[in-house]
Amino acid sequence: DGVVFSGGEPTLQRGLPEALRAVRALGFRTGLHTAGPYPARLAAVLPLCDWVGFDVKAPFSGYRRVTGATGSGDRARESLRLLLASGTAHQVRTTVDPTLIDGAALARMGAELAALGVADHVLQPCRSTGTPTSRPVRKG
Repeated sequence: DGVVFSGGEPTLQRGLPEALRAVRALGFRTGLHTAGPYPARLAAVLPLCDWVGFDVKAPFSGYRRVTGATGSGDRARESLRLLLASGTAHQVRTTVDPTLIDGAALARMGAELAALGVADHVLQPCRSTGTPTSRPVRKG
């Protein structure tokens, strides 16, 4: 019935708009999983998406702690605003890793999302089985 573009961050792929068009031309519906790090790229593909799964990592002011990237919270918030304004069907969700997000952070995030107009925010538990407890630092 449809094809969902996911894995890593699909909006990193320059060919995403063309791939979405090709899938739609074949008669399939399209979905996108994104964390919204590239608002302009998301804006370009929203008209080609029937559904978006949007991952919110943390309260927007605390994104850098989770992503390691300066400004990532601002970019995610802008992408979420674009998604909500587009009218595209969506699900806003957060994978809760208790080592990164505590109850107070979840409450702040819930309030921020409600203020933006998110009606339904899905929390999903982090599955630590099979994942490394620390990430190796890549040098060079």
